[in-house]
Amino acid sequence: MSGGGGLSARLAVPARLDVELTAAPGDVVAVVGPNGAGKTTLVQALAGLHPAAGTVRLGGTDLTPLPPQERHVGVVFQDRRLFPHLSALENVAFGPRTRGVAAGRARAVARDWLDRLGVGALAARRPGELSGGQAQRVAIARALATDPALLLLDEPFTGLDVGVAAALRIELAGHLARYDGVTVLVTHDAIDALTLATTVAVLDGGRLVQTGPPHEVAARPRTEHVARLVGLNVIRDGDRHRAFSPSAVTVSVHVPDDSARHRWPGTVRSAAPHGDAVRLQVHGDHDLIADVTPAATRELGLVPGRRVWLSVKETAITTY
Repeated sequence: MSGGGGLSARLAVPARLDVELTAAPGDVVAVVGPNGAGKTTLVQALAGLHPAAGTVRLGGTDLTPLPPQERHVGVVFQDRRLFPHLSALENVAFGPRTRGVAAGRARAVARDWLDRLGVGALAARRPGELSGGQAQRVAIARALATDPALLLLDEPFTGLDVGVAAALRIELAGHLARYDGVTVLVTHDAIDALTLATTVAVLDGGRLVQTGPPHEVAARPRTEHVARLVGLNVIRDGDRHRAFSPSAVTVSVHVPDDSARHRWPGTVRSAAPHGDAVRLQVHGDHDLIADVTPAATRELGLVPGRRVWLSVKETAITTY
């Protein structure tokens, strides 16, 4: 695959998006954020599928005035958008053919990509005859078959079984490692951001509020959403953030009488198994998560609706 240089984008959609994003060739930018943050709008604007003010420069070329089919961009949509009346082979060959590649050559390219994604034996099947994982592999093959300079993946593992998603994630990681274009990956899963990305970009309210290498964003998240993704509690106090793990939280049903400096009342929202522990979601002035033992859950009656106190020692908190 041939890259087209780095990406430099400055995009604005009234009341929905106002971001500036840069990436170097070979970068995988994971875009994370809560629902409604503007993630899909960003992908559509980069692809030319949503009107936006600003510029999108790819390898020094301004894509803004170009229609989608001339942008040299590959897109994998949440709902795949495969052509239902075409076979998997013809779906993948569609992109090269629209770029002027002869039909025979386009099919050869398509077959090669289907083989690479492990679905070559299904080339003659139509989308309705494919499982979710198989259809997603075809969609990824279709995006890559045009040798795009910019690859846009909008939550490519949504709706897949855990095992299927894990296998596809491993395969995609291999392809992205060899891809010298720019990849923008929209995801709601911390695993994707931490294992596939070179950079994490956090969107909130249509604005970019944090960017950095995955390990830095995970260690020092600046939004509650990202803290939840990586399994941390984060409380903002002015310009400072205080982060602590769920396992550092002590849960009691009475006001704590220990030496913990930080304590908050709240109500248990949910209690679910989490490894060897039970993870509590607690709503209060701060929405927090706490890991407790199954025995403590039974003894304290930690069920939804239960009023509790949470406390954390200063030594367990990282401030940044």
